[in-house]
Amino acid sequence: MRLEEQIQQDIKAAMLAKERVKLESFRAIKAEILLAKTSDGSDKIADEAVIKIIQKLVKQRKETAQIYKEQNRAELAENELAEAACMEVFLPKQLSEAEITEEIKKILVQVGASKPSDMGKVMGVASKQLAGKADGRAISAIVKELLK
Repeated sequence: MRLEEQIQQDIKAAMLAKERVKLESFRAIKAEILLAKTSDGSDKIADEAVIKIIQKLVKQRKETAQIYKEQNRAELAENELAEAACMEVFLPKQLSEAEITEEIKKILVQVGASKPSDMGKVMGVASKQLAGKADGRAISAIVKELLK
């Protein structure tokens, strides 16, 4: 089953179960998918594009929650984090820091990188190979550490 269809089914299930947070989260994803589909004029959207949309929405929710925490608005922050958690269900499993480090070590050998000036080459390959599985900031931090 395609990811878009799964999201639609989960919207129906959330409506029937009267789960407000899930329903809002899934509807936000669906709205972004519809925007993406209408912007390029196609009728279908690839699962990879849907995953990127969901990652963007999760990141937005987490950043917003952080702002709310800084402004002592805990109830709003909790809502944003709850929505982010609901959205993360559709994302592939994230790699742990140790797993990211292992993958980057393989990439370092693959591209022959050994000094900090090689970071661009490593990041290009790492970003493609670890897309959707790891956060870009985490990848960057580990690459910097390994190229010292």
